[in-house]
Amino acid sequence: LIVKRRGLAFYNERFVPKFSKVTVIGLLTTLILIFSLQSELILGNPLHIVLIALPLIIQTFLIFFIAYLTSKALKLTHDVASPAAMIGASNFFELAVAVAIAIFPFNPGVALATIVGVLTEVPVMLVLVRIANRTKHWFKADLLESS
Repeated sequence: LIVKRRGLAFYNERFVPKFSKVTVIGLLTTLILIFSLQSELILGNPLHIVLIALPLIIQTFLIFFIAYLTSKALKLTHDVASPAAMIGASNFFELAVAVAIAIFPFNPGVALATIVGVLTEVPVMLVLVRIANRTKHWFKADLLESS
């Protein structure tokens, strides 16, 4: 609706930047709430945290770069490559959390794994978004920008 009324340039240059800081603050606030509500479980299992988080971080970066660099090799535009890499790298923790809680509602191990997953995924994905935005020049011009 905004794009129809004001155009794509307004949307990208004025509308989206107004909300970019708010969305990051919202994500970080959510993480703080999750961490504070489960702090005893998290702080009581530091080795488990590392054993869960480290492979998730490595996997997320690896899948992102495989998809992103493959997209570059295929000469795709950034507006295709970046979402493709993000979707590939996403671990869909929202679904995992819902399923784990529904199946094992009182299991602290499941709760720990899902909490660490969420606490790991959000900052890692924010870093990957930043990488994708800073490497946009690697790709040929997007079709919308050239028309």
